[in-house]
Amino acid sequence: MILLAFCRYRYHTSLFDWPGYHEVVETPEQVEHCINEYRALVTMCDTYLGKVLDMMDEYDLWKDTMLIVNTDHGFMLSQHNWWGKMMMPYYNELAHTPLFIWDPRTGVCGERRQALVQTIDLAPTLLEYFGLPIPADMEGRPLRETIESDKKIRDYALFGQHGIHVNITDGRYVYMRCPMPDKEQELFNYVVEPTSYPGAITVEELKTAVLHEGFSFTKGCPMLRIKGGYGIRTLGFPPRSLMEYGTLLYDTETDPGQEHPLEDKATEERMLRNMVRMMKENDAPDEQYVRLGLEQWV
Repeated sequence: MILLAFCRYRYHTSLFDWPGYHEVVETPEQVEHCINEYRALVTMCDTYLGKVLDMMDEYDLWKDTMLIVNTDHGFMLSQHNWWGKMMMPYYNELAHTPLFIWDPRTGVCGERRQALVQTIDLAPTLLEYFGLPIPADMEGRPLRETIESDKKIRDYALFGQHGIHVNITDGRYVYMRCPMPDKEQELFNYVVEPTSYPGAITVEELKTAVLHEGFSFTKGCPMLRIKGGYGIRTLGFPPRSLMEYGTLLYDTETDPGQEHPLEDKATEERMLRNMVRMMKENDAPDEQYVRLGLEQWV
């Protein structure tokens, strides 16, 4: 909190401690100030995480307590000329999140792992730790052996967000598939109850609702299929077409900042084949293949 007060003392224009989700239009001074505010927030989080670790020491919890430190997504702080999340392609600043795990059964600490893991692995990791069965339709995998010996549990990871690029990575290359030019808005919400952000599902969209048989992960429960996307128009920023970015391929080993998209047909085809395979494994709706121009790959 000392850092936060220091930043505000030196800052001489309007308060700017939380950006909207839009492209950067602020002055360099405002950008620097917002980044400093974020640094103060991280410092506060680090301080309170330290209190948790102190408690683990005080009560000798390390011998029988699993500790997972993770977050759901990153946040753009002017990288790629963006603030926030959701509107832009899912660059590593958003998708490559921190993950620390202490598993008292392994005793492994102070080491890094290179195996490709995802947040979907956390639930089966916890189930396995407590000796509970892992449901057959869970795509995630328990991480005990990865923690012990860097055991690989997948070759590719599918990631992203409804209505934005569909993305896949093998840990080095990241492929971001953009919708076809005339199919970007061919989106449907599949819900049990038609609720979302206020106003995100409009009355007109709700009128399109039809009963859908559901998916493997809904365990036989039917869903409402409603025309409409993510509802970003309600969040206070102007719409931006994904087509302005197009489909992107990055090599994060040679270009960690994802500043220079590749033209590599062989790698793109490999990523495409595995994207379609994983979409099938995740029971993606049929219209997604059409929306992404993947019919010939199905």
